[in-house]
Amino acid sequence: MFEVGFLGTRAPLFMDIVTLVVALLPFLISINISFAKAKKYKLHAFAQRAVFVITIVVLVYFETGVRVGGGFNAFMDGSGVSHNYAFFVLLFHIAVATVTIILWFTAILKVKKFLVSGVHKVFGRIVFVGIVMTSLTGIWVYLILFVY
Repeated sequence: MFEVGFLGTRAPLFMDIVTLVVALLPFLISINISFAKAKKYKLHAFAQRAVFVITIVVLVYFETGVRVGGGFNAFMDGSGVSHNYAFFVLLFHIAVATVTIILWFTAILKVKKFLVSGVHKVFGRIVFVGIVMTSLTGIWVYLILFVY
């Protein structure tokens, strides 16, 4: 878990794995959305739930690694970026990611109610933007901690 990762930075393996999954998430969700556009609703629903569960598993893996690895300050060692700036970016990422995961879970949980009310598509777009923002800010945090 803590051996050197595969992305060529000083990040541990678990961080490289998590960053790769986070970077791919918008593309996976785009594929899921294409299922709905092609009227493959059961496949869309299954894929959304599967990607959500995988995301939660990766989140737990990430949180475990961060806690065992010493937390934010331990990963800041060696970064050339100021602690305050990195902390602000991290807080922004956490806020975006938290809101997004809650909205995504709500969309999955209330899909039937949202479909009937016509809100599902709009809500899905909001969640997609949140996933893209989570991905971009997650990559930003990775770059701050392990590249710059």
